[in-house]
Amino acid sequence: MAVAIQDFLRAAGLSQEADPNLHETPERVAEAWATEFLDGYAQTPEEALGELIRAPRGSSGELVVVTDLRFQSMCPHHLLPVEGRAHVAYVPAKWVVGFGRLGTLVDCFAHRLILQEDMAREVAASLSRVLGSPATACIIEAEQACLRIRGPRQRDARTHAEAYEGLLRRDGAMRRELWTRLALPRR
Repeated sequence: MAVAIQDFLRAAGLSQEADPNLHETPERVAEAWATEFLDGYAQTPEEALGELIRAPRGSSGELVVVTDLRFQSMCPHHLLPVEGRAHVAYVPAKWVVGFGRLGTLVDCFAHRLILQEDMAREVAASLSRVLGSPATACIIEAEQACLRIRGPRQRDARTHAEAYEGLLRRDGAMRRELWTRLALPRR
């Protein structure tokens, strides 16, 4: 990656020799991409969710919701930053996970070159598959740099993507309950 960045700078007409600020840029950029922006490829959803915990007795049918899981990603079309919040929900069957693990799952997919819509689908599908949950959802709201700083320059635009699996895909009452929780005042 560092060699590619070096070639990119040269192709842009920038000289590492002439500009001291660019001396270590290829190495810094390569490290950031490898360890922060693309590290999601090195993790499976199972690893992200970690140890599964037996669901509490009587929790079947109850909605677990964690809101405002902040994430950063990169747009696969322009390689520009995306910042946002994911709201994740599931209904326990046999298994639950620690709340922090839901943020790790979001990052597992956010740290890949992935469309926001696909990220929401991957999170919801992974919760359904790994936890055996009968109902899952992932709702993402984000600010896309490619929309804000280039092209139409829509500085205030926010994008939204939703994905539902199982009962939340078809149960209107359960989905309304989820959206009621998302509408509650937040800090």
